[in-house]
Amino acid sequence: MSVYVGLFLTSFFAATLLPAYSEILFGGLLIQGYDPLALWLWASTGNTLGSAVNWALARFFLRYKDRRWFPFRETKLARAQQWFQRYGVWSLLMAWAPIGGDALTFVAGLMRVRFWLFLVLVAIGKGTRYAVVLWLVFAAQQTAA
Repeated sequence: MSVYVGLFLTSFFAATLLPAYSEILFGGLLIQGYDPLALWLWASTGNTLGSAVNWALARFFLRYKDRRWFPFRETKLARAQQWFQRYGVWSLLMAWAPIGGDALTFVAGLMRVRFWLFLVLVAIGKGTRYAVVLWLVFAAQQTAA
C-alpha cells in the first residue's frame, strides 16, 4: 500500500510547483509488476488533485502575483492565457503537458472556471497521460521480450 501512496504523493507534487517526475516512478512500478489499474488510479488521482491546488492558488492568492516567490512567471501565465482564450475550457484537456500544463490549471483558477468542470476536464487529460505511459511501458516490454 505504501508504494501506491508514494506514487500518489509523487504525482500530486508533480502537478504542483515542486519538481517531481511521476511518470518515471509510474513506469518503474509497472515494470516491477505492480497492479497497472491501481497504479493508474493512484497516479491519475494524485496528479489531478495536485492540479486542483494550482486552481485554488490562482483563485485565492492572485494578489501576490508580483512577489518573487510566486510560482508562475508572467511569461508562462501569458502563454497559458493565450491558450485558454483560444480554446476555452477545453484547453484543460492539455493540462497533462509537461510544458505549460501546470500554468493552464493556474489560469483556469484565474478565469474562474467552475471547479467541477475543471476537475472533470483535468482528470480526463491526466488519466489519458498515464494510460499512454502504461501502454508505452507494456509496448516496450513486448518489444524487448
